[in-house]
Amino acid sequence: MPLKRIILEMGTGNDLYGEDYTKAAIRAVQDALHHSSLTLFRTLGLDRDAMQVEITIGVQKPDQINKDEVAKQIPYGSVIVNAEVGGLNVEDDDNKTVTVIASAAIAARYDLPDGQFVLDEA
Repeated sequence: MPLKRIILEMGTGNDLYGEDYTKAAIRAVQDALHHSSLTLFRTLGLDRDAMQVEITIGVQKPDQINKDEVAKQIPYGSVIVNAEVGGLNVEDDDNKTVTVIASAAIAARYDLPDGQFVLDEA
């Protein structure tokens, strides 16, 4: 049975002075997490550790992200982290610094058999 996406949440994060892509990515993930609450696990009696979570991070230098540190931000389920070119670097030529802005998309998937959950349309 294919996994079904049950949520997609987005967030942004930045590192103002350290040019730390991992820090900006972690802040983007935390921002996304603060916008969601998956009450369906408790409500429907589902095992939240059976969830698959895929994090996609967009930054200008994706090879500089520590994916293991980003994955640690997700408390349940199995986590996959993808990093790709995106986000934004804002250069301050006067001070020779770069502000790193990261974008995060978090998709949670779960094995929900067709017809198991029927919503009352009334």
